[in-house]
Amino acid sequence: MAFIDSLQSIIPIALFYSAPLIFTALGGVVSERSGVVNIGLEGLMVMGAFVGIVFNLTFADVFGAATPWISIIAAAVVGGIFALLHAVASITFRADQVVSGVAINFLAVGLGVFLTKQWYGKGQTDMVQQPFYSKSVPILSDIPVIGEMFFARAYYTSYLAIFLAFVGWFVLYKTTFGLRLRSVGEHPMAADTNGINVYKMRYIAVILSGALGGLGGAVFALTIALNFSGSTIVGQGFMALAAVIFGKWHPLGALGAALFFGFAQSLSVSGLPILDNVPDVYLTIAPYLLTILALAGFIGRAEAPKASGDPYIKGSR
Repeated sequence: MAFIDSLQSIIPIALFYSAPLIFTALGGVVSERSGVVNIGLEGLMVMGAFVGIVFNLTFADVFGAATPWISIIAAAVVGGIFALLHAVASITFRADQVVSGVAINFLAVGLGVFLTKQWYGKGQTDMVQQPFYSKSVPILSDIPVIGEMFFARAYYTSYLAIFLAFVGWFVLYKTTFGLRLRSVGEHPMAADTNGINVYKMRYIAVILSGALGGLGGAVFALTIALNFSGSTIVGQGFMALAAVIFGKWHPLGALGAALFFGFAQSLSVSGLPILDNVPDVYLTIAPYLLTILALAGFIGRAEAPKASGDPYIKGSR
């Protein structure tokens, strides 16, 4: 019974922390499957968190209880637009994709902090009054044992994230669009020869990546942080990037990796009796340590799409 009680305590929190990582990691998978490395996931999350919080504070009286849902949609739209900077630099101008992504990270934090100080007169925004709240799923939460673990005190954003992971798998591996997107990431010249517009597919992928990264940042801000500052998103985007690699550039693999990292983050707030004597600092660094260990090769060799990171020049061989 003690073990079951521990699972019922930690699984809802793990799902809660995993959702932002799942959204953002899916964005990374889409981008890198098209051949564009997106180191800027952290910056996209920052921009999504900023837009989600500001929109929520501005329109809470207008939209009421629907505000957090509309806020994350607004964050996804702005995230997609913001990702265009990375797309233009890395696809059209063929700039180094890693450098472009790092620039996105710095630009997002600087822009977010600057606008926050301009609009709110301080280094952080006010706390939102319309965040996401945990709820129990009717009927499902009454299922013995499992209901308490997965459907009680849960956030609907967690279910949305898991659902989108399966949608991402279906689109990438069961549709013509997914086949074309993967082809431009594996062999863009062959794809071009077969009439696929490599530039167009990569632009779509990077914009989708930005939308999903913005969505992840907004969900993090509206479920965990509840306000925005320069330190709202610290390392979450890089953890999502690690989930992309840990999951071997597969939507369901990224889902599993994000759940794993979410579980690691939940340890510091789970209140499990077995962890009472473990110093808080160890629990805080646990997810980052596990990220390093995962990327150090404990999961076997993971190979990125063949053309990932290489700029494509039409007509080149």
